[in-house]
Amino acid sequence: MLFQIFDAFKPRLHDSNSKVNQVALEALHKMIPLLRDNLSPVINMLIPAIVDNNLNSKNPGIYAAATNVIQALCQHLDTSLLLQPFCTKAQFLSGKAKQDLTEKLA
Repeated sequence: MLFQIFDAFKPRLHDSNSKVNQVALEALHKMIPLLRDNLSPVINMLIPAIVDNNLNSKNPGIYAAATNVIQALCQHLDTSLLLQPFCTKAQFLSGKAKQDLTEKLA
């Protein structure tokens, strides 16, 4: 069930409409404390959707929402669940996104 929900939700995190993209990130930020480690089955799908484009966004609202989501993940999930997906993404990122993710890893 969780996969079906996030399969449908994930495209909103990449939506070409910046308002839709930002609202999706803000909604995810609210979901994380409620779902906590129950997100573990979908975390490998969510991290790229959150990080790709959003952490390097020139739109300050999208960037802020993405950093809030990353922060919430670090606060509410077992950090061992985040280590591998963060490392994998950090290898292939550039710019501000690489710096932000590397800081979270440290």
